[in-house]
Amino acid sequence: MLNQDVINLVLLMLGAGALAGLAAGLFGIGGGLVVVPALMMFFPMLGLDEAHVFRSSIGTSLATIIFTSLRSAQAHAKKKAIDYSIIKNWTVFLIIGSILGAVFAASLKVKVLMILFASFIFILSFKFMFPEALQKIKLGTTMPKGFTHGFLGVFLGACSALFGIGGGSISIMIMTLYGVSIHTAIGTASGLAVPIALAASIGFIITGLEHQSELAYASLGYVNLIGLVFIVLASFFTAPLGAALAHKLNPMTMKKIFGVYLLFTSLNILRKALLI
Repeated sequence: MLNQDVINLVLLMLGAGALAGLAAGLFGIGGGLVVVPALMMFFPMLGLDEAHVFRSSIGTSLATIIFTSLRSAQAHAKKKAIDYSIIKNWTVFLIIGSILGAVFAASLKVKVLMILFASFIFILSFKFMFPEALQKIKLGTTMPKGFTHGFLGVFLGACSALFGIGGGSISIMIMTLYGVSIHTAIGTASGLAVPIALAASIGFIITGLEHQSELAYASLGYVNLIGLVFIVLASFFTAPLGAALAHKLNPMTMKKIFGVYLLFTSLNILRKALLI
């Protein structure tokens, strides 16, 4: 039965989904950096126990990234901005890392997990606010092979699962450091996010099943289906818009704006973690 609380929740999820889709297309990220903070406000409204709010936010974010990234990758593919060889060579390592990250996240105390997430996006905010600095650094002209290649894939997958992101913020940085053009890196990152999010969200479903009775209604493990549906619904319409804007707007200006958002978000999450 619809009431004002349900309507407010749906509107919040639609808004989060719209921003997530835009971010996915514009920055080549899965939208988790937008979705996780939004869900941290959303889940308490569903009566979710504080102990499970953050993990449910991560798990649900990862599930939405499967669909937002597919939509974003489709838009970038039309512009021929995806390097499929990178996706093919990294997929196995990404999946391994994602599973490890999901298991590790389930073993951590919520306070520690929140502090790690806040620290991660705090550091990441400077990458977006000062993008020119990284442009001067090059580690090579082609993507690495052998141990380095595998290690980077596992690391990328594990961090993505741990923080509920598609990994675009990290994979774009890695690819550009090894000579991949920024537009190709953004498009390829959308494709890389799909196996990451799929493997990690399965991990969060499995690890959350033992707490099923303590989670919000319409949850499957740490994935909430209400959040999933409405975030994906909105993001489907805005991801192509973000991809189009990525090829038209000044990328430096947009990155700096997003960096400021990440800085304030990290400080707010750190504040919440310290109050637990």
